[in-house]
Amino acid sequence: MSFTILVAPSGFKESLSVNDVTRAISSGVQSALPSARVLEAPMVDGGEGFTEALINASKGTLHEATVTGPVGEKVSSFFGIMGGDGPRTAVLEMAAAAGLSLVPKDRRDPGRTTSYGVGELILRALDHGADRILIGCGDSGINDGGAGMAQALGARLLDASGQEIGFGGYELARIAQIDTSPIDPRLTQVSIDVAVNWHNVLLGPKGVARVFGPQKGASPDQVDALEAGLERYEAVIRQTTGLGLGRANGSGASGGLGTGLVAFAGATLHPRFDIVMQYLRFDDMLENADLVITAEGSLDGQSPYGKVPCEVARRARDRGIQTIALAGTIGKGVHETLDNGIDAFASIIKRPCSLDEAIDKGEKLLRRAAEDAMRMMIVGMRLTDRAIQIAI
Repeated sequence: MSFTILVAPSGFKESLSVNDVTRAISSGVQSALPSARVLEAPMVDGGEGFTEALINASKGTLHEATVTGPVGEKVSSFFGIMGGDGPRTAVLEMAAAAGLSLVPKDRRDPGRTTSYGVGELILRALDHGADRILIGCGDSGINDGGAGMAQALGARLLDASGQEIGFGGYELARIAQIDTSPIDPRLTQVSIDVAVNWHNVLLGPKGVARVFGPQKGASPDQVDALEAGLERYEAVIRQTTGLGLGRANGSGASGGLGTGLVAFAGATLHPRFDIVMQYLRFDDMLENADLVITAEGSLDGQSPYGKVPCEVARRARDRGIQTIALAGTIGKGVHETLDNGIDAFASIIKRPCSLDEAIDKGEKLLRRAAEDAMRMMIVGMRLTDRAIQIAI
C-alpha cells in the first residue's frame, strides 16, 4: 500500500533550523517505512527562517547588512528581495536584527535590549528600491514595543525635559512626547505587511511583558517595570497618533514590535500563517498526504495560540488527516493541543539529560523519535488489519 507522509515542522529555537528538523524527521520516517512517500514542508512562523523560506519559494535574492543588534553592538544581518512579477518586494525577519539568539545568555534582560536594528533593516530595504516590505515577527529578544525601530526610522521619543530617551523597555516609562516629523518620508510610499502571532497583545495579563518577559530573562519586578513602561508608551502613542493599540490583535508581537510598526511605519498586521501560506506549497502537499508529522522545540498550553504544530494540525484535521507532533519538551497544558488538531504527541527525549546534551544530539533524537512513532503506527495498522480479517 502506498503511504504518503507530510513532514511540516517548525525549527527548534537555538538548536536546529527548520530545514534540519525536517531532514531529521524525514530520515527517521524512511528508516521505519522505506516504502513511504515523504513530502517536506518546512514551516516558518515569522521568526528565524522566514526570509530564507520566502526567498527560496520566490527565487529571490538575499542581501547582507550590518545593523545594531539587540544589545547595542553591531551584528551581521540580512534581508531579501523576492523574485517574480509584481511590486518590488523586500522581506525581512526581525529575529535577524533583534532576535533572542543574538542576545548573549548572560545579558538577557529584555528591559535593556532594543529593536533599533529592525528599523535599520527597513531602511536598507528602502535603499534597494522596495515598493512593498514583508516583515516576519517571531523569536524576539526585546520588549521595547518597537521603540528602537522607530528611533532608527527617525522618530524622536522625548522625556519631560525634551531629551531623547535611551534604548530598551525600561526607558519607555520616561516618554512624555513623540515627534514623528523626522521619520523617513519614503515610508509613505511603500506598503508594509507584517506576519504576527495574532493572539499576542501589548498590554494586560496576556500582554507581551507578562507572558513573554520571563522567557526572555525578566524577574517578576522587571516584568512589572516593563508593563508600566509599555502602558506609558501606548498612552503617548494614542495621544500622538489617535491609535489605541494596547489590546489590538498582534500588537504584542515580538516584544510589542507590532505596535511600533503600525504606529510609526504605517504597517498592516496579519495572522502570520495568512502571509506564509501564500508562498509555501503546504496546502497543495496536504491534499496528497495520509498523515502529517509536525514538531517544535516545546509543546504546551500556549501551542494552540499561533504556534506551528497546531496551525498545521488544524488544517490537516479540516481535511480528515491525522497529525503527530514531536517536541523537545512537553509542558503544562499540552493536552489542549488535542482539541486543536493534534492527534498524538511525544517528546524526543527518552531519558534524563542536560539541555546542552539535548541540543547537541537534537538531530539524532528527532530522527529516532520519528522512527519510533512510525514503528508504533505500523503496529497499529497491522493490528487493525488483523482485526478486520478476524471480523471477516
